[in-house]
Amino acid sequence: MPDPAITVERIPELGPERFAEITGGLDDPFETDGLGLQWAEKPVHYVARAEGRLVAHAGLVDVPLTVGGEDHVAGGLGTVIVAAGMRGRGLARLVVGAAMDHARVEGKDFGILFCLESRVGLYARLGWTLVDGEVTARQSDGDVVMPIRTMWIGLRDGASWPAGPVRLRSLPM
Repeated sequence: MPDPAITVERIPELGPERFAEITGGLDDPFETDGLGLQWAEKPVHYVARAEGRLVAHAGLVDVPLTVGGEDHVAGGLGTVIVAAGMRGRGLARLVVGAAMDHARVEGKDFGILFCLESRVGLYARLGWTLVDGEVTARQSDGDVVMPIRTMWIGLRDGASWPAGPVRLRSLPM
């Protein structure tokens, strides 16, 4: 259960200084630099603060995609991070929940994210489900098969992920 002294708010931009405040300046906090992928900028940012310090972040971007031949726009979740000394306190739940509430209010049916296998359990505990099959995403030199796991969450009652191949018509988040 999060501490009541922790607040969640939307901020206009994250920026490198704020990001370093959360990550402690780690070079590759998501462990994805070796994948050689380009990632979409997130225009929407939710952060958690404790004692005035940023301790968690979740970013959100609209993601146009095609699933099984149907076009959708999902709420793309990315840049989710909790400061090392603050993990295990429910902060990911808070910032991810705020970002998905934002996407829900905007009328999105689904949220989508990419994560390493080691993070699947965390997102599953937050209500996310693995996408079966191959997922492709845009890169500057063409579409690529995503080398990490894809998960989705329904943002409205009765939302279910369509069957079929998934193709992001944008950079991954």
